[in-house]
Amino acid sequence: MSKPILLRFESRNGQFRLTVNPADEFPALLPKILENLPKDVDSRALTLSNKPHAGEDRLLSSLKGVAIDRVGLKHGDKLYIKYTELPQVNGNSVAPKATSLQPHNSSNRLNGLPILPAEDLPIAPLPQQSSSATIKNPWEVVQQSPLDDRLDKKDGKIPRPRDQKMCKHGLKGMCDYCMPLEPFSPKYLEEKKIKHLSFHSYLRKINSATNKPELKSSYMPPLSEPYYRVKRDCPSGHPPWPEGICTKCQPSAITLQPQPFRMVDHVEFASPGIIDSFLNFWRRGGAQRIGYLYGHYEEYTEVPLGIKAVVEAIYEPPQVDEIDGCTLNSWEGEKEVDEVARLCGLQKVGVIFTDLIDAGAGDGTVVCKRHMDSYYLSSLEVTFSAKLQAQNPKATKWSDTGRFGSDFVTCVVSGDEDGGIAISCFQASNSAVEMVRADLIEPSADPTVMLVRKDDEEDGSESRTRYIPEVFYRRINEYGASVQENAKPSFPVEYLFVTLTHGFPKDSAAVFNAGDFPIENREVIGESQELRDVAKKLGVSSGKIEGEKGVRSVADFHLLCFIHGMGVLSKEEESLLCHVARTHDLAEGFQLLNTSGWATLLAILQESGERPPKRRSPASLLEAADDYLDDSEQLAKRFKGTSLR
Repeated sequence: MSKPILLRFESRNGQFRLTVNPADEFPALLPKILENLPKDVDSRALTLSNKPHAGEDRLLSSLKGVAIDRVGLKHGDKLYIKYTELPQVNGNSVAPKATSLQPHNSSNRLNGLPILPAEDLPIAPLPQQSSSATIKNPWEVVQQSPLDDRLDKKDGKIPRPRDQKMCKHGLKGMCDYCMPLEPFSPKYLEEKKIKHLSFHSYLRKINSATNKPELKSSYMPPLSEPYYRVKRDCPSGHPPWPEGICTKCQPSAITLQPQPFRMVDHVEFASPGIIDSFLNFWRRGGAQRIGYLYGHYEEYTEVPLGIKAVVEAIYEPPQVDEIDGCTLNSWEGEKEVDEVARLCGLQKVGVIFTDLIDAGAGDGTVVCKRHMDSYYLSSLEVTFSAKLQAQNPKATKWSDTGRFGSDFVTCVVSGDEDGGIAISCFQASNSAVEMVRADLIEPSADPTVMLVRKDDEEDGSESRTRYIPEVFYRRINEYGASVQENAKPSFPVEYLFVTLTHGFPKDSAAVFNAGDFPIENREVIGESQELRDVAKKLGVSSGKIEGEKGVRSVADFHLLCFIHGMGVLSKEEESLLCHVARTHDLAEGFQLLNTSGWATLLAILQESGERPPKRRSPASLLEAADDYLDDSEQLAKRFKGTSLR
């Protein structure tokens, strides 16, 4: 049996000694330690450290199974205790119950080193109601995308070859001329003509300035979203706004500057046919069109720690299209389309719309409306993009609110300077999104400027729904100096968005490679989705059913959405259908053919699908000719005397 030893403990409440058995585990010391601490100590947040500051802190409950002699403690050694008190409720300390929103291991990670957390469930960030609505330890509870997790594990360093002239060391050495560069290196960005930092490069840059890992100090989330609204629940005790306001709850003055980073660096369309089928509406009807982009996010290797949005399909919601714009109608089936996309491993990644005017030359050229001397994105489009980004926030564990910015992109199809059709991609800045949330700005009739709203309403009374702080922006004047200008009543719209690159892959590997099914909501140009179109697509006729052709033809997003709307397949069968469409696996396709839901669908299509036209008799052909002549005479009479000018 091991000989008992004496250990010394020190906390902010004082010092004490305990006689312990070296073979005992650390959690067994908890009752003895609590006897020497205040009664309101949270036992779950009790930590031990080998140093009073910048030591190796360990949660006591995480040391289960670790013996005292295993860590090398000897007779007379000293440990330092850190703890937090339980919250006060009506003057009494109450121990809160552990829930999924409040994980059991609620202690801070003070030294930045990994700890052994208890089992908890990650949470998705809730919409921010006030600047103080922060999440405790977001790096432990916020669930971000797998792509962000992979990029977090990369150092992002940019390797450089050995300089033959300046490097004097051996092959295994390193100096200032060949050491890897940081992903936010201005020299590298300028050399590669990269205009904006990627999100993860920007994160490394500000994290290196906010937290110093070598100091082992308390970790602070480096990201914080802008907040331009009046803070709720002000501690000053005055009536809530608009009855009262003070310097603690009113928003500070806003100084707009071009955003140095972008959440997404590149937009890649999986196939040129995606854009071509989208443009067919304008080619046939002459009106503009808008659609939502469905795809996924991948790493973009052309930019350090970059992210690209890969577009696999465009869904066109209900809308009213005109020559100079579009009006979106109520989209009742949005959740169903999102569910089909989820089953295919996709999500909504952006929006695209056209702004095309035929040049009238008869050669397919269009008018160039967006250029250096006019605008690239109008104030109305920036507001529209900011609203969509606000509805699709990005979850990240590096923000104190659990979210930061958005990966939602905006694409515009318009004419270029050569008269061709070109695509431009943008994102509204985080400041623009928050200004739209706070109702501080509104679009102008001039597309190049954004208006700052007035403090009063249209009837002259003081606004009770929004507080307008001072808004400024910085610009370079004619003398080359950076000056600050008042943004009221308007300011240039260029401060509110960032540009993205776009392109197509060299080797197309589109998920939906059988896309000739009619597109939804195109009845205005005579294109509609009918059961006979589904029957033709799946190889179903009144005489036979081509099963293999149907399996190979399901890789069409519009077809999948139509079949989902029929409600014939069960959830398991629909999941299998989307899996076959995504992977193009014939083995699972034949498994789909043997399901009862698919057999029911084929039976419905065979009864109401495509039928061969009946051969008409000579008498019926003569009657049809007579009817056509009568209709022509009536049509001529109706237009008689009509002047077409």
